Amino acid sequence: MSHPRLESVVCASPAGMHRMAYWEWGDPANTDVVLCVHGLTRNGRDFDALARALANDFRVVCPDIAGRGESDWLANPVFYSVPQYVADITTLFARIRARRLAWVGTSMGGLIGMAFAGALAAARRTPGKGPGAAAKAAALPVLSGMVLNDVGPHIGTAGLMRIGSYVARRHTFSSFEEAVAEMKAIAAPYGEHSEAQWRELARHIYIQQDGAWVPNYDPAIAVGLAPHDGMSQAAAEQMLWQCYETMDGPVQILRGADSDILVPATLEAMLAARSDARAVEFQGVGHAPSLLHDTQIASVAAFLRHAVLKWPL
Repeated sequence: MSHPRLESVVCASPAGMHRMAYWEWGDPANTDVVLCVHGLTRNGRDFDALARALANDFRVVCPDIAGRGESDWLANPVFYSVPQYVADITTLFARIRARRLAWVGTSMGGLIGMAFAGALAAARRTPGKGPGAAAKAAALPVLSGMVLNDVGPHIGTAGLMRIGSYVARRHTFSSFEEAVAEMKAIAAPYGEHSEAQWRELARHIYIQQDGAWVPNYDPAIAVGLAPHDGMSQAAAEQMLWQCYETMDGPVQILRGADSDILVPATLEAMLAARSDARAVEFQGVGHAPSLLHDTQIASVAAFLRHAVLKWPL
């Protein structure tokens, strides 16, 4: 299929209800599902090329996380945070009814994936109380595989500062060509791309509004990047390490060789923490591999087919 279906679910935050849109590829009855979750300022259409490559074998579900793309902006920006995103994904998870589930998470999408996978594994290990709680917990699906695209439990400080420098800016452009030029500047760490690929990267990130082209996300998502005290940052990182170490596997870690988000020491620690983790590094790329190049798509597709469908590598 060449185009996805646009669907949505209604999610809740302490500030009220909001709609989360998602793009679905492949047979809607297929219960082998790959959930693809984008980076901080991106949206679910980032995965179009990967989804087309997977759609014959999987149902591919690509949400626009709240505040991005076709999803609602949150009434209170303080809830632009991983715990809220995990809650929203849990609502989506109940809708899609996957028998086997795999995850592809780029940057922020990988953080959400680790937190969600850790919660899923914990629910299976320590069921809650009430009638049938143990049976319900045992029936939760196992996460068949996780692709972490240039992200780990520890975030490189230099990369975080670089991203924070442009997220809250609300530039407007008089033409799409000007928007593409900004995309090339912001996304230069993605590495070499053709002009058609740069336009594809920009096509769903900038929209026309009142005769101008503007970024297709709520600039208030930057609230989630505000500095926290050292204790809370350390606690959040410790929680992500625990989720990473205990979540269902196997794990494929993609890294741009020049990444300032997934630094070499973090990658080494991630590989040491799990015997079922493997790394694929792409030269000439920083943060993050765009998953538009054939080699990147082929690597992810082979891993997912092996992890979920048990095809040989």
